[in-house]
Amino acid sequence: MAGPTTAERGERQQESSGPPPARRWGRLRLRTIVILAGVVVLLGAGGVWVLYGSQWLRVQHVSVSGTRVLTPVEVREAAAVPVGAPMISVDTDTIEARLRRKLPRIDTVDVVRSWPRGIGLKVTERTPVLLVAKGRDFVEVDDEGVRFATVSQAPKGVPMLELSVSRSDSAAASLRRFGTDRLVREAVRVAGELPDTVAQVTRNVQVRSYDAISLQLGDGRTVAWGSGENGRAKARALTALMKAAPGARHFDVSVPTAPASSAS
Repeated sequence: MAGPTTAERGERQQESSGPPPARRWGRLRLRTIVILAGVVVLLGAGGVWVLYGSQWLRVQHVSVSGTRVLTPVEVREAAAVPVGAPMISVDTDTIEARLRRKLPRIDTVDVVRSWPRGIGLKVTERTPVLLVAKGRDFVEVDDEGVRFATVSQAPKGVPMLELSVSRSDSAAASLRRFGTDRLVREAVRVAGELPDTVAQVTRNVQVRSYDAISLQLGDGRTVAWGSGENGRAKARALTALMKAAPGARHFDVSVPTAPASSAS
């Protein structure tokens, strides 16, 4: 058999003169990686500039929602949001802590970014369940016992605390055992668990001892509540009792499983 011709040998030499396929693929892959890395770096630098350096994503306005007694101006001033700063740099946790510290009336607050240029302050104010007299003013207390504000005018529908603990007999023993602060907390606990219809007409929460808390309603009716324990059961018993005996003047739910009412 005849061997390859001179022309065929020349073509084979030309085909084998270039780099091997594996080496060519390696160079191509390296070049692609370098290009992609460059693109990533450029995109990252551009993103950082957009977030921190550009004027597109900077704080321009601060909105306030949820206020009842506080004004939006008060909330904005206390929040001290850095208007003009990059949106991404605003420390929402710090603003929330600052608001709760400066405005104790605020129970919860949520600071949210409203892209591209706004910060929203969503406020929930504390609701007073009891008032404590302080000279001519009134201290508002919420259902957690937090004394959060002093006001010159008593808000409507919030009962007053009347602490009339005797210094003798069992009342004195109760005072020594629990202390004034604990008795006040028990009154707050009772006020926070009153049915809405009763809370709205309650004028005073009177505390004589730990086990002797009573309510004075606006129409002259009274409620013997007892201690602050089993508040929900007592609230249900009182609601049912008032419906069953609408003409009664005195209600006793100190033992919620055996409530009682009387005309005097």
